[in-house]
Amino acid sequence: MKKTALIFLLLFISLIAVAQSKKADSLRQALNNANTPDTTRLRLLHSLSLYYFQSKPDSCLIFAQQAYGLAVKLGRLKDQGRALSHMASSYAGLGDYVKSFSLNFKALKLFETVNNVPNMVLIYNNVGYDYVQKQDYLKALPYLKQGLKLWNTYIATHVIKRHNERELHSTLLMSVAEVFLYTNKIDSAEYYLRICESDARKNHFKDILNIIERDLGEVEIARGHKKAALKRYQDAISISTANDDPETLSSTFLSAAKLFHRYKQQDSAEYYAQQAIEAAQKEKFLQDILNAGKVLCSYYEEDHNLVQAYKYLKITSATKDSLFSQDKVKQLLSLDFDEKQRQRDIEDAHVQARNNIRIYVLFAGVLVLLILAFIFWRVSKQRAKANQLLQAQKQEVEAAMSKLKSTQTQLIQSEKMASLGELTAGIAHEIQNPLNFVNNFSEVSVELLTELKEEAEAGNNKEVIAIAADLTQNLDKISHHGKRADAIVKGMLKHSQSGSGAKEQTNINALADENMRLAYHGLRARDKSFNAQLITNFDANLPKVNVIPQDISRVFLNLFNNAFYTVNQKWKTVGENYKPEVSVSTAIENGWVIIKVKDNGIGIPDAIKDKIMQPFFTTKPTGEGTGLGLSLTYDMVVKGHGGTINVDSQESQGSEFIITLPLS
Repeated sequence: MKKTALIFLLLFISLIAVAQSKKADSLRQALNNANTPDTTRLRLLHSLSLYYFQSKPDSCLIFAQQAYGLAVKLGRLKDQGRALSHMASSYAGLGDYVKSFSLNFKALKLFETVNNVPNMVLIYNNVGYDYVQKQDYLKALPYLKQGLKLWNTYIATHVIKRHNERELHSTLLMSVAEVFLYTNKIDSAEYYLRICESDARKNHFKDILNIIERDLGEVEIARGHKKAALKRYQDAISISTANDDPETLSSTFLSAAKLFHRYKQQDSAEYYAQQAIEAAQKEKFLQDILNAGKVLCSYYEEDHNLVQAYKYLKITSATKDSLFSQDKVKQLLSLDFDEKQRQRDIEDAHVQARNNIRIYVLFAGVLVLLILAFIFWRVSKQRAKANQLLQAQKQEVEAAMSKLKSTQTQLIQSEKMASLGELTAGIAHEIQNPLNFVNNFSEVSVELLTELKEEAEAGNNKEVIAIAADLTQNLDKISHHGKRADAIVKGMLKHSQSGSGAKEQTNINALADENMRLAYHGLRARDKSFNAQLITNFDANLPKVNVIPQDISRVFLNLFNNAFYTVNQKWKTVGENYKPEVSVSTAIENGWVIIKVKDNGIGIPDAIKDKIMQPFFTTKPTGEGTGLGLSLTYDMVVKGHGGTINVDSQESQGSEFIITLPLS
């Protein structure tokens, strides 16, 4: 059945090729007629360049160059732009994207001159699609979006009736869809492709429907839908055959081959790969021959069919040689056209220069005299002010330097106390819990005392004893939570001290846990919607460490504030699927205390890792950070305690700060 279908398919392609060849012959015959007017010749050259656009880019380039020369002769700017656009597309097909971009931008200026919006949109699409072919998708999307923006503005004031203008919109959306497809944004790609498919079927856009079907096949592959993908490929093959589009036909055959190879159906994979290379060989699409040849060579190597593998290896090698030869032809065509174009530009420049030079000479003398007079007056006036200005500037600079030094000193001192302000919200939250317990148990105790009095008057000794026991328990809890509130207040007072006190034996685990919760509640007090998971992994055997508690407390607070800030920023950007986490761990290793503060936030770019400990360097918006937090943290750990602080971070993955302190 496959062989029979192939015979009918090849016969159908042959019939279409004969018909298309007759069309090209008739165009050439009319072009060679000496009596054909220049305007008609220009139209025929455009038609021939479009005819060879998909099958023979080099022939398209030759006819487009001739069309451009004739359009320049006739002074028709729009036709010059069309010819440049066809030439740009030919160069893109030949792989010379630099030349393609240059000609497209030149055509864009011409279309802007005559205010031809549809052709301007077409150029934006072509430039964007060239970037898609170069796999530079970040540069492609802005051009395509600009084209869409321009198109939407245009249709707001114009009624679209022409078929090619309606097709232009679908072509633009298809290019956008391919950007999303090749950047693995499958949902967005499918959304735009579905719109294109609907428009193409409704309006019979046969020239792009085969490409849309092929791209939808790639979407189905990404979804894991083998049958649906194969159906899309089969439709693309049928439409490409009817359109006489051998390039899309070959690439679709190759996509089908890769589909079967993916599902371990080697015979079918080899069959469709052979169809791909045969379709490409008919019209000498060397790049497609090379792609299919490489695939067939690898498939036959997998089957250990060395004879066939060697056959396609030879085809691949020969095709590479042909591509190099084609590059030489392409360069010659480019050089020839560039030289002719350069001569035209020089001649145009000479004519324009002769016309302008007369005017420039008339104004030059007057302008020179005015400038000289102004200069003499200006110099004499400014010379008198120069010394005064220099002296004033010197005094201002000296005053500014003095003020800057004073400001720097004040900033460093204020940063040491700023963390107290950061604690305020957290302290309020922390102290509220024990105070609530004290108030609640006090109220209950008052009620119990009333009951105690009643039971005592009634002589119920057992109830009196039971209520007394409850009162004792309540008073114990009141005492416990009162001491908890007292500890929080003392901790806040200790933190507010200057930090110049002596070292003390300190429980690092408790200090880290306390500051972690205070930093978290401080941020929650400013942003009620924020939540994060707090993870602790403390070494239970960690002894007390001889440190300055106020300084290490500030170190912890700075690190935790930064950690909660960065996960909050990422949460605002990513959304509900992201779960913020901040963790702290302690351990003992070779006489050192190892403290790690880790988050899964936005991370630190490699370019600024070496700068984060520098004074006044900050990545936070203006008003949210002084740039002194990590600098002072570094000084407290390294200079104040003889420890080390390092950071391990991956951008968009998170950061981990590692502090080491000497145990003894």
